[in-house]
Amino acid sequence: MSVHLVGLALLMAAVTYPFRALPLFAPTKDRLPPVVQRYLRLVGPAILAALAAGNTAFAEEAEGRNAFHLGIEWIAVALAVVLIAWRGNVFVGILAAAVLVAFGRAVMGA
Repeated sequence: MSVHLVGLALLMAAVTYPFRALPLFAPTKDRLPPVVQRYLRLVGPAILAALAAGNTAFAEEAEGRNAFHLGIEWIAVALAVVLIAWRGNVFVGILAAAVLVAFGRAVMGA
């Protein structure tokens, strides 16, 4: 396990936290302008999409460098996107993707 990206993770957390915490500080979302309400509704899915893209597209190789990766994770992300769009429930999409990846890794022995 390498720790060379911990600093970057902390920096990204510091940069993105204010936007993720904004709904907590809004007095009532009903009084906010419609454009702000739409923005706040899309912050969570945008963050999940960024995390999914980074963790799906790149994997750490034995030499300690990151390389483009094709695997079951791509199918899981597509499944999550379809389920979230269809059902409107982020939890259902994430759960289905996690189950698919766990099952796929158990079957493939990875």
